[in-house]
Amino acid sequence: MLNTFQQASHKMLPSATADEAARQEFAKSLKGFVQSTLLPGLTPVYNTRVSAAFEKEHKRKPQNRRDIRNGMVKDAYFQHYAATNRIAQELLWESVNVSVDRQLPELIERARELSASTKAELRIPEGFVPPRYVTAFDIHCMPGGYCSEVAKDDVAVGALYDRGVFLYAMGYTGPDNDDMGRSVCNYLRRNVPDFKPRRILDMGCTVGHSTLPYKEYFPDAEIWGIDVGVPCVRYAHARAAGMGLEVNFAAMNAEETTFEDGYFDLVVSHILLHETSGKAMPRVFAEAHRVLAPGGLMIHADLPPFDLMDPFTQFILDNETWYNNEPFWGAMRDMDQIALAEKVGFDRSAVKFDTAPMAVMEFAAAADGYSQQAAEDVAERDFTAGEFAPGGGWEVLIARKADVAALAA
Repeated sequence: MLNTFQQASHKMLPSATADEAARQEFAKSLKGFVQSTLLPGLTPVYNTRVSAAFEKEHKRKPQNRRDIRNGMVKDAYFQHYAATNRIAQELLWESVNVSVDRQLPELIERARELSASTKAELRIPEGFVPPRYVTAFDIHCMPGGYCSEVAKDDVAVGALYDRGVFLYAMGYTGPDNDDMGRSVCNYLRRNVPDFKPRRILDMGCTVGHSTLPYKEYFPDAEIWGIDVGVPCVRYAHARAAGMGLEVNFAAMNAEETTFEDGYFDLVVSHILLHETSGKAMPRVFAEAHRVLAPGGLMIHADLPPFDLMDPFTQFILDNETWYNNEPFWGAMRDMDQIALAEKVGFDRSAVKFDTAPMAVMEFAAAADGYSQQAAEDVAERDFTAGEFAPGGGWEVLIARKADVAALAA
């Protein structure tokens, strides 16, 4: 049995030579060193010298994450931490790119064969144009971003994302990189056990990591994964086929899909919102509401809003905005997502934040599921900077669309 720190092989995953594997393990280990050794040192640095220096200069204590950042960027320890973290991020992508480049013709041909072998649909509209907030730069420093194509029927950035995300997460997304989707499925199973969606939409699915668990949990459901990265959905379709699951994928913008009103019973996303923009996010919410059937659920899994954590933790998280090509990372966490949901038509009383405990913890324990007490313990923990997920669980925004009777009233 694989443990959570070994990525499960599948037919689309690029293989690595011994040298490539060594580089990838080094990149993962360097990232682990930054998280486990350098990052914890930021707290005493701040408490013992940076806050005092700030107070001496400004005649007041630091009050928010911006004040903390203003003081920390002048400190040599923070500079060392931030530089090493950035290098580790760039290194992990480069270590995988060597494998992808070496096998790209084979990967493209394999994707064609696998996609042709499944009944699941793959829609890539001719002339599809992704939004600029995705193409203007390489998000999280991933070379090529989500959309770059260097060959006909290219899948390179999909393959890069698949392996690179596993290294980035250091194994905490599970052998199939699917922890977020599996965690939300577990959450549904525990909290709305009678909910049996007939059609499910995963917005911003990339290569379908979080999409596939829904097919396992709801095998009779029609499932669609959509993303603006054409090479990603091409890879996702082939990957799902290679893993024996019939899931439909399409190149489509979550701000404006082609699905009819009320088509889905469940609309989900996983770490999508912080990679959109301040203008796009309200449109994503509105589109989710439009395509939901009465009584349907919208669930967005991401990291928690800033107002749910202390200023120092906000500062740590916001470093992604400054040093990891995540321009909307911080701004998204300042937005009032409950108000956004209310504005597009959800009743405020039917919208809430909650915690979906990480499924990978269950996998590690070989348990059938969390006990009620264990789930509550995870939900009640405070977010701590440096943990891969907040307190061992994913923050989920949940909204239920009014049912037919309520809509008619």
